[in-house]
Amino acid sequence: MLHGLWSPGAGLLLWDDEISTGDEPDLPATHSHVLTRTFRHRARVTFPDSTRRATPRDPVELPAIALAPHDAADLLLRTPSAHPLISGDLRFLGHVAQGIERWVRAGRVVPALKLMDGQWWPRWRLVGGERQRAWLSELAVAMPSVQRANERPKKLLDDMVEELTDPIVRSVLGKPDSEHPLLSALVRDDPYLDGTQKISTLFDNWRASLTVDEPALVLRLLEPDDDRDDETGDADGAPDDAVESFWTLQVCLRADGEAPRPVPMSRKVDATLLSTAVRKLGEAVAAYPRLRDLPTQEGTLDLLLPTSVVIDLVEHGATALQATGTTVLLPRAWTRLDPSMRLRVESPAVTKAAADRAVGMDELVSYDWQLQLGDMVLTEAEMNRLAVSKGDLVRLRGQWVLADGGQLARAAKYVAEHHGDGTALSTLMREMTLADPPPAPVQDIRATGWAATLLEPGAVPETIPVPDGVRATLRPYQQRGLDWLAFMSRLGLGAVLADDMGLGKTLQVLTLLAHENSATPTLLVAPMSVVGNWQREAAKFTPALRVLVHHGPTRLRDEALDRAIAEHDLIVTTYALMAKDRAQLAAQTWRRVVLDEAQHIKNAGTVQAKAALAIPADHKLALTGTPVENRLDELRSILDFANPGMLGRPSDFRKRFSVPIERENDENAVSRLRAITSPFILRRVKTDPTVISDLPEKNEMTVRANLTAEQAALYKAVVDEMMAQIADAKGMKRKGAVLSALTRLKQVCNHPAHFLSDGSAVLKRGQHRSGKIGLVEDMLDSVLVDNEKALLFTQFREFGELVAPYFAERFGVQVPFLHGGVSKGKRDEMVEKFQSDDGPPIMMLSLKAGGTGLNLTAANHVVHLDRWWNPAVENQATDRAFRIGQRKNVMVRKLLCVGTVEERIDSMLVSKQDLADLAVGTGESWVTEMDTAELQELFRLSEDAVGE
Repeated sequence: MLHGLWSPGAGLLLWDDEISTGDEPDLPATHSHVLTRTFRHRARVTFPDSTRRATPRDPVELPAIALAPHDAADLLLRTPSAHPLISGDLRFLGHVAQGIERWVRAGRVVPALKLMDGQWWPRWRLVGGERQRAWLSELAVAMPSVQRANERPKKLLDDMVEELTDPIVRSVLGKPDSEHPLLSALVRDDPYLDGTQKISTLFDNWRASLTVDEPALVLRLLEPDDDRDDETGDADGAPDDAVESFWTLQVCLRADGEAPRPVPMSRKVDATLLSTAVRKLGEAVAAYPRLRDLPTQEGTLDLLLPTSVVIDLVEHGATALQATGTTVLLPRAWTRLDPSMRLRVESPAVTKAAADRAVGMDELVSYDWQLQLGDMVLTEAEMNRLAVSKGDLVRLRGQWVLADGGQLARAAKYVAEHHGDGTALSTLMREMTLADPPPAPVQDIRATGWAATLLEPGAVPETIPVPDGVRATLRPYQQRGLDWLAFMSRLGLGAVLADDMGLGKTLQVLTLLAHENSATPTLLVAPMSVVGNWQREAAKFTPALRVLVHHGPTRLRDEALDRAIAEHDLIVTTYALMAKDRAQLAAQTWRRVVLDEAQHIKNAGTVQAKAALAIPADHKLALTGTPVENRLDELRSILDFANPGMLGRPSDFRKRFSVPIERENDENAVSRLRAITSPFILRRVKTDPTVISDLPEKNEMTVRANLTAEQAALYKAVVDEMMAQIADAKGMKRKGAVLSALTRLKQVCNHPAHFLSDGSAVLKRGQHRSGKIGLVEDMLDSVLVDNEKALLFTQFREFGELVAPYFAERFGVQVPFLHGGVSKGKRDEMVEKFQSDDGPPIMMLSLKAGGTGLNLTAANHVVHLDRWWNPAVENQATDRAFRIGQRKNVMVRKLLCVGTVEERIDSMLVSKQDLADLAVGTGESWVTEMDTAELQELFRLSEDAVGE
């Protein structure tokens, strides 16, 4: 008689009991073929004791044939159920194999990927689930004693099912043709060459998601049965939360497509469902141990939770449970409510500034702070109750609320102590910058009277009609800008118009001046490169406005200047002359001082910033497309010009805002800063379709050039020299060496002649010495073929002077170079010619001199030849072309050299955008703070840096 024994690791072992009478029927053909093999293996068999003693007989070893899973599956699927020479134990194993085949034909299999002998092998597995577990449980009970004596039933069946499923699936599928390598490997039993651990994990996760026949565990949190009065507390006057309340965590099962159903412990409950609930609850407790050792509700599996566990469940446990597939249902869908502060300000409809423009920040208001939880503004009684609560989960207005009790207590105290009647607006603003700030984020400001227009987000000032003398049609956002400027001017409050470059800040200011038509002149300070632009725009849009340009060696002085100022409406000068002529300008009576490109005073300690503060005016206005270029301190400096003292001293501002926001991403500090500054800043971006819908697209791309062999040799020499210099250097000497090396490496990446400053040629024997210049030459070829124009930006004047003549000769066109040494008249001429249809198609600009204020919409290609490590500065330069008036899509290319410091810093800047709306970075100085190993890696020249 033929017997079978499944042995994990060995497969199917066949053995013969050698009892023969001589007249037995023949074995089936399949089995007879197998028995022609040699019995070279040994089967360890434990026979049951015929005397039925408690202990079985000692195991014996018998000769056996070992069949691998493929052959075992083939034999077992053909094992007849009633053949007299087939033993019961072998028929049992055949029954298991036939059961696997039924699961396979029902489609309850999925692929898996296993790493064996260094290769990834696709394997088929049963999906699993409750029904398959029940089937295996029945098999375990029916397992012959011979089989169970050698191995635990569950372990043996799990191994057998895993080993036999794969060959049985392949026998059912056959070998269909497939071009997909994974499917081909699955059906042909080949290794999958592209296998990875990630793919294997994805298959496992997919299998886990397919057990649709098994109900899922749902834990439903039920509120305590507590109907005490929220406001008055219990009978002895104690708050409700002074008494411990137990919450019920109800254990439910949810079948696919059905609602969760509780699982009571009762004889009427299906034993399989109860077993499933107990097993899954055990898995949930293992995932979230705080559910262990809790009391249970009598007659159920439900757990009773104290408030402390409920809080932890909501904050941490629910996430851990959901990761195991357990759903947690919270009552009324509540979650943690974070407290926030609301400021309520009352003011009269008419301001003192209407009669006395010098009042400004001294306007009087009344204010109160309020505490919010979610959308609920809390009463004083509610705040008192929450402040003395023992835990973070309390009952409020008939529902349970989860909030930080300690923070609530601090917020309630702050609300009680901070309020005022007849308080100056400047005092209220400074209060929000104190060392003891509001203990929760400031999320909302409500106001009445004139303060509503100033403080409430979305408030709309009174519409100002465009004066007849303005020869322009304002866009809707420009009209809103005019309305806001007029409102701030009428209120006597300094303002920052921070519209994106190219949105028409000039037109909005000129329209404001025409609207006011003041007898007292306005002083406008601008970079020299845009003084002519203001002169031209005023003549174009507001020809009745009398404009005086105070500039140049022949400018008016002393009494002549005094008389001229009195005879004009707008005096335009430069930052340099504002500082130089500070005394006389400060002695004038000004209606307004306007700073264009106000980032020129971003450093409060500079002569220009101090001069701007020293010139008195009824109204101060700052214009900038980038209120923050590098650090938040720059925003403080600009706002300090507009409203002196509003943000306190520089050291206090750094302590309360710059450090918490830039280093720690402090959301509370961010919300306070926005609440303080947003009333005084109007910011619109050109990419917002609600602002401007007819601006073409801007496409930006980083273009990588390879170094030439000459550049690579110079690059390595600079790095080696720097590393030697900083080996023992410290402090300023070390920082100086690093910054010097960074500059020189940029020069090397531009062109060897730029670095060497030896006057050598751009080409050598007809070949490019710089990978960048060769690349730019190809770009410009395409631009000129399409009859389009390009702007080339560089931060180095000497580099522009090197390549501008080369491109002029190469393409036979004029290539003007606008830099800091070009006079105002020459600049204006360059811009006018470039903007004309027959003007030069290429213009070179230095980043500082040509990066702001200019209108160069004739170009629709912008190339940054070398990178300035401040995206805000680069964007300003790009906006010379990407602004109102541009009709073509703008292509922006930023060049860098492969495998160099340029590429590595570019990667760092791309990944450093968390505070992009407030601060972008800290220029290049942060590089000097790296340790020597980091610098070595940053400046290292990669092997792929040099081109072919």
